[in-house]
Amino acid sequence: MIKKIGPSIILTGIVLGPGSITTAAMLGSSYGYSMLWLLLPIAFMGIAFMMTTYRVTVMTGMPTIAAIRHYYGKWPAILVGVTTFLSCLFFTIGNISGTGAGVSLIFGIDWRLGALIMIAIMLYCYFSKGVYGKVEKISGICVLAMIAAFYATLVATGGPDWGQVGHGLTTFSAPAGSLVAALGFIATSCSITASMYGTYLGGEKKWRKEDYFNGAMITDAVSHVFEVVLISGAIVLVGAIVLNPMHAKIASSSDLAALIKPVMGNAANIVMGVALLGAGFAALLGNTQRGMVFLNAGFGKSTALESRSIRYGSLGILVAAAIVAFLYGGSPVQLIYIANVATSISTPVAGFFICLLIFRKEVNQEQGYRPPRLLQAAMVVSYLFNIVLIIFAF
Repeated sequence: MIKKIGPSIILTGIVLGPGSITTAAMLGSSYGYSMLWLLLPIAFMGIAFMMTTYRVTVMTGMPTIAAIRHYYGKWPAILVGVTTFLSCLFFTIGNISGTGAGVSLIFGIDWRLGALIMIAIMLYCYFSKGVYGKVEKISGICVLAMIAAFYATLVATGGPDWGQVGHGLTTFSAPAGSLVAALGFIATSCSITASMYGTYLGGEKKWRKEDYFNGAMITDAVSHVFEVVLISGAIVLVGAIVLNPMHAKIASSSDLAALIKPVMGNAANIVMGVALLGAGFAALLGNTQRGMVFLNAGFGKSTALESRSIRYGSLGILVAAAIVAFLYGGSPVQLIYIANVATSISTPVAGFFICLLIFRKEVNQEQGYRPPRLLQAAMVVSYLFNIVLIIFAF
């Protein structure tokens, strides 16, 4: 079973970028324990999105956007392809800002210069055989170090108030002004685009129907969601413990570093800088590739990760995102936050057609399988929850 776990690891690396760190920290610092309940719908929706897209793929033999094109025509496919592309573009803007903020914390230089340096390094890694894989491993180690720092901070500060944790998980309230932050947190923590990308990764892995029904895919989905909730939840708690009592708000990268200062002391800037740098770098290429896969799929073109259109299109996304990031006049942390909220653009469109797909006879009855009523209900509830959140947030 463990040997069959694949896309979840890649998807977690994409999801746990600077945006996830920033929005989780903002929720904890601004609202304390009161928004912890968001972890419950994140877990529920994350599994529902992944299992729905996986089922559609194994039953039809097509990744998500290809199935939309097959059953609903080219224009719906193009619409989904473009909106999911834009979502990934916003993610990329946030990741560029995150890497720049990381370099700024470490070396004290302007974050734009730091981002430019990291883009140049990434381009070198991208076109140098075998280099990117090594750098990606180093980035993963940086992210693990960040996770360790947050959990060490939880221990060093005496841990959370478990009564407050229980209250935050079971009292479904939203303080004034919290819904936009909640939208940004959900948009990165259980992104529907990540679930869709998993269907393309599953194609690379040659997953079959048997893998859906023998537990391999549900294991993959649960492991991904568990990792995301465990890490994001720890960051929210650190924000609630360290910054919320002082009524401190996160408006800059130094405010993020303050989260782990109780443990790291004067080294907090360097440790947080390395964490942002590693998380941003690990997610950067994944999001640019993901965007081009969706765009190509929408227009019926090749979605092979090694194809020329994906490789050079990814570079085009990187350049466009860098220009937007460098023209922004505020702090990189503010830009990360804005970009994260904007990624929700894909949910209303892609989620609608995925809901339609999971109810089609071709995906269920005609294959000789019973309709997945529980999964259908979970997908519809998850979609409606996102739509209601978007409406009330804006």
